Amino acid sequence: MVLVSPTLARERKLRAVKIGGTCEGGTCPTLWRLEDGRVAVQGFAATDPELLAQLDLPAGESVVIVPPALLEAFAR
Repeated sequence: MVLVSPTLARERKLRAVKIGGTCEGGTCPTLWRLEDGRVAVQGFAATDPELLAQLDLPAGESVVIVPPALLEAFAR
């Protein structure tokens, strides 16, 4: 699965369709299918410097934190 921020999707003018989330209404961690086939993940931005250093992300990438239930529901 390729993770793409919803911001990047907007920058490229891609249409996003909600696949599912962890709540029925409001804003919460959500999976979105982009019209080009990729998947965007909405979650809370990881800001802990120790975690980010451990992940050693390349420039331009970021990490979001989501509850396991978000991915488990779609892994079946």
